[in-house]
Amino acid sequence: MAHLLSDTELSLFERLQHGAKGLKFRNWANTFHCKPLFCLAPETECEIIEIVRIANRHGLALKPVGTGHSPSDLACTDSVMLSLDKMNRILAHDPLACTLTVEAGVLVHQLNSMLEQRGMALSSLGSISDQSIAGAIATATHSTGMAFGDMSSTITHLVIIDGTGRRRECSATVNPDLFDAARCSIGALGIITQVTIQCEPAYKLHAVQTPDKLDHILDSLTEVVFSAEHVRFWWFPYTDNVAVWRANRTTLPKLPRVKSLWRDRLIGYHYFQLRLLKSRLTPNDLPSINQEQFSHRFDRRVEYIDDSYKVFNFDCLFPHHVNEWAVPWEKAADVFRQLRAWIMAEEQKPDGARVQFPVQARFVKDSNVWLSPTYDRTVCYIAIIMYRPYDRAVPYKKYWRVYEDIMRTQSGRPHWAKAHKMYYFDLKKVYPKFDDFVKLRRECDPNGIFVNDYIRRHILPPDEPILTSSSGSGSQLLTCEKPKL
Repeated sequence: MAHLLSDTELSLFERLQHGAKGLKFRNWANTFHCKPLFCLAPETECEIIEIVRIANRHGLALKPVGTGHSPSDLACTDSVMLSLDKMNRILAHDPLACTLTVEAGVLVHQLNSMLEQRGMALSSLGSISDQSIAGAIATATHSTGMAFGDMSSTITHLVIIDGTGRRRECSATVNPDLFDAARCSIGALGIITQVTIQCEPAYKLHAVQTPDKLDHILDSLTEVVFSAEHVRFWWFPYTDNVAVWRANRTTLPKLPRVKSLWRDRLIGYHYFQLRLLKSRLTPNDLPSINQEQFSHRFDRRVEYIDDSYKVFNFDCLFPHHVNEWAVPWEKAADVFRQLRAWIMAEEQKPDGARVQFPVQARFVKDSNVWLSPTYDRTVCYIAIIMYRPYDRAVPYKKYWRVYEDIMRTQSGRPHWAKAHKMYYFDLKKVYPKFDDFVKLRRECDPNGIFVNDYIRRHILPPDEPILTSSSGSGSQLLTCEKPKL
């Protein structure tokens, strides 16, 4: 394809080349990779517009990418990958409205620092701050709190370059449909170049983590989820043990969390990973591993006070498979009971599935973002994890299949960053604005230059033609179901 570019076009691509030619992209979980034809890092909107026009002229697929934290092939392409790493400036600050406007390539941890310097903070923040802000809102990244929405819902204004090269501004009053669609668009509508974020004055969080029992939590779920501003809990399969985390805004002096080298690093990371490696050959060890982790690290009260972003973020340990769906929060208890019943039934079978901890629950307020799992309903996100010790494969597909079947019966919606098996006709049933989004995608990207395997698989009608000569595919799954040492 490179030989079809004019000298001027090729010169632009070579000038904007990001990293070494022949770069192989891998996501953070090391579960998917691809080899794009070009990886470009523009510094201005004008350069992005020109790249979009070149892509249309030559039928190239174009895929924006952040830091690759999505544990799926969402960012993969065999054509042109576009990094916004060099577009990471502050564009405006309104202290009275408590908003900050930044370029879309700003990483969330950079954003945390920018806000701290200006006496502001995000109202809610997920487990990590390594993503770009555009990547975080593209997949409706979320934290927890019944009165707090996902990160997409905090955007008050954005600029997007659509598939025809048009620069389009939108907000609740300007292009409102595009605004509600683009705030969680998984890269299907265009390239977001800047966003304005609604923040709040900087604050500290007082966090308390305590052990509890699953039946108690499920029987009193309403009381639990409203017991603090931010609540989440982790269940340890094969036990009734739960760790509940609660956090509230406070004016008390800081009391940072002190991590134990023995408990948190040696036991909670290195020993845990070694035990999981061995369990690939002896999966019946997993119930005792889950119990060990609870006993060593979660069976005691932990209390700390710190800046909000330091409390929201926590160590995600090592690469893993993760599946996460959102259900109406009132249905969360039923999901946990069904999942527990299946796990316990499998434990009785000599060759039954064995699963790892944790099963995590987080709660997020409803929004009007078309493709956010929180659209028109407050939800409970329930996540299941299978760690991959030392990047080795672990069996997870049976667990995933049963979990997804349960979530479907409860009107579940999958997290867009995760690999999942909900497709066009399935998604039409659970997203009231799905058809409107598909129609808007055709208008914004008539030639399909933003289509890759992920978009084709989940968003496009099966019979919709794409005019690009390059498919935008090329993603490869790096792990298999049957582990081998």
